[in-house]
Amino acid sequence: MFILPPLPYAYDALEPAISAKTLKFHHDKHHKAYIEKTNKLVAEKGLTGRSLESVIKSTTGELFNNAAQAWNHAFYWESMTPDFKKPTAPFAELRDTFIKEGKKHFGSGWVWMIATGDELTVVTTHDAGTALKHPGTALIVCDLWEHAYYLDRQNDRKAYLEAWFDKTANWRFAEKQLRASKGEGEAFAYPASEDVSAQRKSA
Repeated sequence: MFILPPLPYAYDALEPAISAKTLKFHHDKHHKAYIEKTNKLVAEKGLTGRSLESVIKSTTGELFNNAAQAWNHAFYWESMTPDFKKPTAPFAELRDTFIKEGKKHFGSGWVWMIATGDELTVVTTHDAGTALKHPGTALIVCDLWEHAYYLDRQNDRKAYLEAWFDKTANWRFAEKQLRASKGEGEAFAYPASEDVSAQRKSA
């Protein structure tokens, strides 16, 4: 069974950029629902014991949508921090592109910063689309679904993106991911389920 990872900070830790009400609703309702649906579908399809990354890469349809959303949200929580520091190059150089691409993205989805070799790019994905399906290593992500910002910003996605990039983005996490993309350490992986943990201990 996949778990709902706890937030890395308190519900009100990202205020005023993101309110406690939004964060609690987003994590405790939306993310939890994706986890519960993923667990149900994984059991039905006999995929228990697989890592979430493996499930995402090998499935389509309803299971992919829920599993990818579970992974994307966990990555999103890590992409934010109350202990904000200003981004250094090359992240800072992509600020305007990141906000522009996120703002103009039609409908729901995600805006990612991805490292492929020495090149950093900004990529958007629709709905449950995930960087796991793209070449390279995801460095950071911002959720573009309206439930991520509507309670705080109404339909002003640009204001949300600006506050997110300038006040909450976790550039230490991005730097760690960038090092991992170069073979220096491990990249983010979804917290192992009880089944996967048990298999690893018995291996």
